[in-house]
Amino acid sequence: MGAVGLTTRALSRADTGFELTFPQWRALLVVGDAEDGARIGQVATRVGVTLPATSRLLRRLERRGLTTLAVDEDDHRATRARLTDRGRQVRAAILADRHAAIRDVVDALPEPDRLDLASGLRALAAELERFA
Repeated sequence: MGAVGLTTRALSRADTGFELTFPQWRALLVVGDAEDGARIGQVATRVGVTLPATSRLLRRLERRGLTTLAVDEDDHRATRARLTDRGRQVRAAILADRHAAIRDVVDALPEPDRLDLASGLRALAAELERFA
């Protein structure tokens, strides 16, 4: 729960000028994984929602100027989503906030170099709980 809370905090704190839902964030994350974006079906699979719901979600992001949708050049039956420059900026700002929060969590661990795996995971989970 703490990791989800950490992401939720990043969504609200990052200076993006946009409010994003968790599914919208996941879609931006997936679409931005590759320079050429992703097909709607790939986004749906990774986000874990239906193809029609993903299509609607990506169209909303397109109207907000964060993605573009176009016929896939390799498979004209498919639609490919790509991030716009603004979409890349928003994604980068949220990731930067998440990375900073994760660094803070790791810095708060008691002597991380001396923890075994089990102790380290327990300590990490305890630190993440402050975001739950």
